[in-house]
Amino acid sequence: MIRLNLPSFAIKLSGTQQHPRIFDILRHRYVALTPEEWVRQHFVHYLTEHKGYPAALMANEISLNIGNKKLRADSVLYDRRSQPRMIIEYKAPTIKITQKVLEQVAAYNLLLHVDYLVMSNGLQHYCCRMDYENRRYEFLKDIPDYNDITRP
Repeated sequence: MIRLNLPSFAIKLSGTQQHPRIFDILRHRYVALTPEEWVRQHFVHYLTEHKGYPAALMANEISLNIGNKKLRADSVLYDRRSQPRMIIEYKAPTIKITQKVLEQVAAYNLLLHVDYLVMSNGLQHYCCRMDYENRRYEFLKDIPDYNDITRP
């Protein structure tokens, strides 16, 4: 797999060379190791080990329904009252983070109404804070620490 712009971690692999699997600390099981999953696992470890995000408040592959359409948010961070606070969308390193990716995560936010939207392909990371009062969003320079997003 490609080297990412994220800190390394103690990677747990299983499976075969043809069908490798990686351990997902949020789902507590091995999952297929795809390029997008490589990014997800690095990013989740980055958030939990370097940004102070509690793994117990995060979930991967959250099912969403918009009308007859079934969607799946890659990762969601919840607060201690089980309210969603952040949606994180991952792409493989070969996929650029474009306006279309922002529109995808914004569509998920129509249902979840979170404070932060994050997008990463493992090489580039973007985070924006929602400003619902002024009906806009603000791109941040960095992914905030967990303590910074839990302050009132």
